[in-house]
Amino acid sequence: MSIDLYGIPNCDTVKKARRWLDGQGIGYSFHDFKKEGADAARVARWVGEAGWETVLNRRGTTFRKLPDADKQGLDADKAVAVMVANPSCIKRPVVEHPGGLLVGFDAAAWAAALKG
Repeated sequence: MSIDLYGIPNCDTVKKARRWLDGQGIGYSFHDFKKEGADAARVARWVGEAGWETVLNRRGTTFRKLPDADKQGLDADKAVAVMVANPSCIKRPVVEHPGGLLVGFDAAAWAAALKG
């Protein structure tokens, strides 16, 4: 199985996820948000599948530093716009795999989805 992993290489959670995938022998292609940005259509699809509340990382420094106008009145469309403009606001990592989508790293959930 080959999957697509989206994130930022220096993110500790992404590093942990990559080590886990390597340890499980699961091949993946890596999309670096810092170098390649975030595609609006793809982010909108993630939001449609998982919900903007799941995909948007509101705990991170990048989100907290946004102007209040960007953080208020959030809905799916506005959240997608914020994430496309600020890819560090996307919860990491995001994995597209043949069975669906994973947002964030949880070893048990990943094992069930990717090995099961």
